[in-house]
Amino acid sequence: MFVSGFTFINQAVRFDYPIVEAILSILPICDEVVVAVGDAQDGTRALIEDIDSDKIRIVDTVWDHSLRAGGRVLAVETDKAYAHISPDADWAVYIQGDEVLHERDLPRIREAMERLLPRHDVDGLLFDYKHFYGSYDFVGASDRWYAHEVRVVRAVPSVQSFRDAQGFRIRDNEPLRVLPVDATVYHYGWVKPPQVMQAKRVQFNKLWHSDEWVEAHVVGPESFSYEDHIRSLNPFEGPHPQVMLRRVAAMNWTFSFDPSQNRWTLKERLKSLAKKLGMNPNYANYKLLRR
Repeated sequence: MFVSGFTFINQAVRFDYPIVEAILSILPICDEVVVAVGDAQDGTRALIEDIDSDKIRIVDTVWDHSLRAGGRVLAVETDKAYAHISPDADWAVYIQGDEVLHERDLPRIREAMERLLPRHDVDGLLFDYKHFYGSYDFVGASDRWYAHEVRVVRAVPSVQSFRDAQGFRIRDNEPLRVLPVDATVYHYGWVKPPQVMQAKRVQFNKLWHSDEWVEAHVVGPESFSYEDHIRSLNPFEGPHPQVMLRRVAAMNWTFSFDPSQNRWTLKERLKSLAKKLGMNPNYANYKLLRR
């Protein structure tokens, strides 16, 4: 079984993306990792070059910043990386620049890929998510955060990134048929120094909206106020992935939140009730198969 990894990245240094940690987290289960590196001149390429692994292949890309409808440029860059995976690949592991896999989950992911390799009705594997917010001590508690997404796909030419690169499509624009794997993606996109977080929000929103819209709705104080943008969080329980421990120890800002003060909207309460009744009240970007 041959496993490719693939990802894309741009402005990792400027916006403090944990892309090195993301790549390191998937390396043990991959025979290669293709990294599509954008054309920002902030040292991102050197950051990837400095990773000590002969499994990594860099693909230099130029971002088309005119693709603002629905964050389409993110899917285009994902597809550029995927197009360069080995033709020998059986599976492809996708990781984004602010996502990390836990080392304790890697054996289960590898086992699932081996076991399901003969099952051609399975197009991918579905992962759980933990979304960190404000610091490394809190995770999102509401349905504002997506709970699952596909991060392993069968390596066939018809796979394409979908919309803003959250998920995938296959064949004639069909959602992937997937099975869950007992593994979690740790998403750190909302854990940055407040000034860096605000600068990233301004730039990131330009992937969806016009400069005028961003100026009116996003540009503001130099520092992002985490406390003003959240209603509900849970304390994080359990260790972070080993590759993230250096970042966790180096955190140089403060953020506090009292989970006993969590506030839930009526919509969130109804969704929670639906989940308890065995229903999925959220949009699913895949088709979940019966085991």
